[in-house]
Amino acid sequence: MARKQYPLRIDPEVWAAVQRWAADEMRSANGQVEWILRDALRRAGRLPSAENRAEDRPEDRSTSEPPDPDET
Repeated sequence: MARKQYPLRIDPEVWAAVQRWAADEMRSANGQVEWILRDALRRAGRLPSAENRAEDRPEDRSTSEPPDPDET
């Protein structure tokens, strides 16, 4: 897959946080930005279907309904 180059203007503090996160995950900062974007697109249901397969998605607790307190 060919990569699209895109100049990004970003707050220096946000970029520093991305770089720290990338280092923690053993990724490049560019790879981390792509991962963050893909994760956000996946959570929003906006990735093309080939990239949004159910077997590739970890359980997303933030979008599931909370348990019914009457059932506990």
